[in-house]
Amino acid sequence: MEKRVAHLEKRIRGTLERLGFEIHPFKVGWYNAVLPSTFHLPYSDNTLAFVVLSIPTMFDKAFKPFLKNQLLEKIHDPVDQCIFHNLSLVRESLADQQVDIMYDYEMLPSRKPRFLAQTAAHVAGAAYYYQRKDVQQDPWGEKKIYGVCIHPCYGGWFAIRALLIFPEVEVPFLQQSSPIDCVKTQGEKIELLDKFNFHWQDWSYRDIIEVKEKYSEEQKMYFATPPAERLKLLGLQGGLQRNTMH
Repeated sequence: MEKRVAHLEKRIRGTLERLGFEIHPFKVGWYNAVLPSTFHLPYSDNTLAFVVLSIPTMFDKAFKPFLKNQLLEKIHDPVDQCIFHNLSLVRESLADQQVDIMYDYEMLPSRKPRFLAQTAAHVAGAAYYYQRKDVQQDPWGEKKIYGVCIHPCYGGWFAIRALLIFPEVEVPFLQQSSPIDCVKTQGEKIELLDKFNFHWQDWSYRDIIEVKEKYSEEQKMYFATPPAERLKLLGLQGGLQRNTMH
């Protein structure tokens, strides 16, 4: 790995790794090369970027502490605000660098996402993006089938949160690492895409491989709960309301 990449990666990990995040470097050109021009990132091919993932421990290490330190009236989209807060800390720690941050929830005026998260994870070698084209004997006919990323350690129990892009850092000699094809057989690939497209609410697609760690029962219940009731579920709502009185 190029020294500049290793140095920046170490600095970013110093902020994010202990909070339940992973980062993976890639060149913008790898991403742009596999997408039509309408989705290209507006940087030169050799520009350094990192894709940011949250893994299961993020809920306890970053999200719950973030909520406890916030005023209830300021919380609208808790997870998005938590990610924004922690990546703002990264930006502050890299004050000597120009850093552009793109979040997975951001949309362009055209209503297209600012970046295609699963493509970014795939080209960075972070998680394999399984798509219909990975299945040799397509069983779905005219049905629309969406693809899904699977992490080699966490299966589907993770999320792609953001890109960190360094417009002034070019890394022409950065070597690309292929994502691990961890869903091995054609039958498993079909099962994965079936579960993701038609049974996503039962969480089962996330366990298509044996995983190192998955979301806790509390975390699963949080994400399965209607947004308006989520803070109450964690027992944080009362405390947050009290904070607004001081």
